[in-house]
Order: sequence, then structure tokens, then C-alpha cells
Amino acid sequence: MKKIIFLLFLISFNLFSQVGGESIYNFINLTGSARQAALGGKVLTLMDDVNQPIWNPSTINKNLHNQLSVSYMNYLADLSLGTASYAYTVNEKVGTIHTSINYLNYGNFIGADEDGIETGNFRAYDLSFSVGYSYNFQNSDFYIGSNIKFINSVIENYSSFGVGADMGFIYFNEIQPYVFTLVIRNIGYQVSAYDEVRENLPTQIEFGASYKLENVPITWHLTLDNLQKWNIAVSNPSNEIIDIDGNATEENITFFDNAFRHLSIGAELFSENAFNIRLGYNFRRSKELMLVDERTFSGFTAGFGLKMKKMKFNYAFSKYHPASNASTFSLSIDLN
Repeated sequence: MKKIIFLLFLISFNLFSQVGGESIYNFINLTGSARQAALGGKVLTLMDDVNQPIWNPSTINKNLHNQLSVSYMNYLADLSLGTASYAYTVNEKVGTIHTSINYLNYGNFIGADEDGIETGNFRAYDLSFSVGYSYNFQNSDFYIGSNIKFINSVIENYSSFGVGADMGFIYFNEIQPYVFTLVIRNIGYQVSAYDEVRENLPTQIEFGASYKLENVPITWHLTLDNLQKWNIAVSNPSNEIIDIDGNATEENITFFDNAFRHLSIGAELFSENAFNIRLGYNFRRSKELMLVDERTFSGFTAGFGLKMKKMKFNYAFSKYHPASNASTFSLSIDLN
């Protein structure tokens, strides 16, 4: 198992990756966990959340043993995302294994031929199943982990199947107030395509860090994503400048504007208490979904968590656009 993890980690550095809109199976980059969604949607350093290994397999550890979580997100345009996660420690020698299922339901559609005559209803959905494992280097605070994903996408009578993997490397010490991690997500291959053209998986390289303040009950989270591609900003046609002669000048994307689109931040208040509050901000979402000359608060996220003996309930509100927002609910159960 350790040899397989190291091999996948080395291979991943040689892969070329793309950003959203240039790949397939982008649903696997949707945040299904309410806690993660409330902290900006990109957090990678949560060692006490059984949902976190979906995004960062190196966070799999023995403290997640027999933890079960189910999540539901009411996404844009009435799409719904369901997520289930579970971790089990086999024994001290083998370690902990994590598994998860993500299901994105697009709903039912009415089919029609070229003449507009209805041919009946059809459905569309995306589904992924993953198995993950991590290894703690002996006498150290470093962990390395890997997920293997099996992905299926269906649109009416057309379907596609793919296989992907995640690799994560994290530094975590229970005494230290900080955590650092590097993750390479969605390395893989589209085994069967909708047609004859195969597409790339939405591979991403991400760096995450968190810091717990000593005298204030706040934990800060920071994530840098899409590190495999620097220029991810695209000029907005609505921001073109037209002079008196009718000549249009494209929006100028500055260095700092592009840099901040790689960043998301979050803050968790009273993280160890029975009730906690979470806030986050996703800079890229804010810039890409903003409206000209109108404050929309796109990119803002918020939520809370409740701990009830062996159960945890989390809620997140994600601001996307004045026309639509998203709510995420997660329920975690300790089965020990």
C-alpha cells in the first residue's frame, strides 16, 4: 500500500491539468460538506471531520474511526448533491480506510425530436465512489494519503466512466497551532467517453494551511487552489471600456487580481465548543459572479455547527448570485 501511494504521488507531478470549463466530471470539485462550505468551500486541513478526506486523503487518521456523515446541498437551479462518508480503523498495523459517495442529481428532463415532438422524459446524474488510505511516517508528524475514485456520468442514453485519484501530504501535530498541506486532486483518465473524444479530468494542485490563535477561540484557514495554472482570470465583457469613437478596450486583469482568484479564506469561532460559528470568502467566486456597479456579496459563506453527544449537525450558506444561493446540511454520527 505504501509503495502504491508513493508511486501515485511521483506520477502526479508529471500530469498537465486544466481549470473549470476545460474538463469533464467537474461535479467532483463541488463541496458536499457543510463545514467546508461555510469556511469558503476549499478548506483542506480539518483533521477531525470525516468529510475532509474526500478533498484531502492525507487527513485520514485513527480518530475518524467509525464516523459516519451524510450531507445534502440544494445547489443552483434546483440541482441537488448528496454525499456520504465513512471511516474505519482495521487495526493499528493496517490503519484507517475511508470511503465516500457523491451523487449529483440534475432532475428529469423532457425529450423532444428535431420537430419538437416530445419523446418522453429522461434523467441525468453524476456519481462518484472513492476509497482512501493514509500513512503516518514513523516517529513524525507527516502523513501521506491517496484516494481512488470511480466516476460515472449519465445523460439520457449516453454515459461515461472514468477513474481518478487524489494525493495529499500534510503536517499535523496536536500540540502545534498550525497545519500545512499540499494536495493534488483528480488525477485520472476518462475510460469511456460520451462520444469518440475523451476529455481531461479537472485536476487541481492546492495548498492549505490553518492556524489556531492562542488566546482567542478562532482558527484561521487559508487555501491556494489551481496552482497548476497561474492565469485563471478571464476578462468580463461587461467591464469593457468604450470610447467616444465606439472603440472597445478589454478589461485589464492585473497581477493581484489574478493572484487573489487563487485564494479562499475562512474563520472558525469556538471550534471546540458545543456551538461554533464559521465565516468564509472565496475570491474567485466573488469576481466571476459579481454584477457591474452592484454589490452582491458573491463569494461570501457562513454557517454554524452543533455538537450533541455522539452527533454533529452543520449548516452552511453560500452566496453565489442574487438569483440563486446554496444551502448545505451535514449530519455526522459517532458509531463507536
